[in-house]
Amino acid sequence: MRAVALGGGHGLHATLTALRRVTREVTAVVTVADDGGSSGRLRRELGLLPPGDLRQAFAAFAAEDGGQLWAEVFQHRFGGDGALAGHAVGNLLLAGLFEVLGDPVAALDEASRLMGISGRVLPMSPEPLEIEAEVIGLDSEDPDAIRRIRGQVAVASTPGQVQRISLHPAGGVERPPRGCAEAIDAVLGADVVFLGPGSWFTSVLPHLLVPDLLDALERTTAAKVVVLNLIPQPGETAGFSPERHLDVLFEHAPALRVDAVIADRDSVPDPASLRRAARRLGAHALLGAVADPVVAGRHDPGALARCVREAIGEHRG
Repeated sequence: MRAVALGGGHGLHATLTALRRVTREVTAVVTVADDGGSSGRLRRELGLLPPGDLRQAFAAFAAEDGGQLWAEVFQHRFGGDGALAGHAVGNLLLAGLFEVLGDPVAALDEASRLMGISGRVLPMSPEPLEIEAEVIGLDSEDPDAIRRIRGQVAVASTPGQVQRISLHPAGGVERPPRGCAEAIDAVLGADVVFLGPGSWFTSVLPHLLVPDLLDALERTTAAKVVVLNLIPQPGETAGFSPERHLDVLFEHAPALRVDAVIADRDSVPDPASLRRAARRLGAHALLGAVADPVVAGRHDPGALARCVREAIGEHRG
């Protein structure tokens, strides 16, 4: 079974960890709009794709392939207060491959070969992108006034309420963002495609704002599964119900149809409302115990894998 997971950061890491317990044929399609921390520094200084979310995907694959040392090294950050302080080893390695090979897809494939992993990691776009958000609640005199903020860190940490996002090539280029051709082919050739969990406005929805990637998602014959977050994210989705996450997805991609929505049953206060929101997308809601019993706000990989198998089985049935 060929599976494709779209997302970024810790959310994508959770999906990949679960998927590798279901199939070996997994491709990660990763957001490239990060502008903070080590990734932001490398992006600004070298003009490269931000490597942080890509690094997270490699770490997930390495850990599941028995390469725990590689996973730890890739995630290791330098300390101190020198030029390397805060940089992750994996970020520097990927940045070096990007510069030497000059092709981000070739660089990522070479990283997979070096690490001995079977999964493939692809960027959603071959160029760095910027997120712009329409936000309310930032004007004390007029709480309903819409303000526009730009940048992943700014959007993720805004004290306002994000209403809608748009995606642009870096540097003020006035054209739609380009999708990665290999990522589009992976979506069109997949048996199942996953979207989420993760930061909704900065890791999940951006995939729907790359026109040719969205077109592939709408045309693919693969089963499409949305995995919801366990808790709202401060700043980005504070106060969001599970069904509000689906409503926002529908607002950004009204023609997209989904087959299943996976949610943690203890995180859904109103299952009937969630099921109605899922039906609006053409999907059925699958509620299970997928939360990690020890770490709050994190999915349990084994439990999520079982729900994934159930969702795929129902689609095939």
